[in-house]
Amino acid sequence: MGTEKSAGIVLFRNDSGKNEFLLLKYPQGHWDFVKGKIEQNETPHGTAQRETKEETGITNIEFIDGFEESVEYDFRFKKEDIHKKVIFFLAKTDEKNIKISHEHDDYLWLEYDDALKKTTFENAKNVLSNANEFLSET
Repeated sequence: MGTEKSAGIVLFRNDSGKNEFLLLKYPQGHWDFVKGKIEQNETPHGTAQRETKEETGITNIEFIDGFEESVEYDFRFKKEDIHKKVIFFLAKTDEKNIKISHEHDDYLWLEYDDALKKTTFENAKNVLSNANEFLSET
């Protein structure tokens, strides 16, 4: 089994006093956060920033210190089983407009309850819940 390490961001913006979270629709049909493979000589934070720019066009982000969540799962790619670990950070932006990349079909900015319903996978729902809780405590 191969292994892969990725990093991503639970990206949010504050609109009229309410936090809205960014979800991306992947071609396979699921809704999830910005994420991508950590490249050689790249830090997880660097990967998360690069992927955010590549997948959304957003460059103005501010990491929220103290939040880091990891998820692990297995998937199959080109007849090979892969074990993947993704490190998620929490970051804020003031940008609303997205320039979606070819890697995604759609995007949504949603308040927490709607984002939780829209997020496809249980591990991503857990990351979102923890991020929302972290924000309410800071």
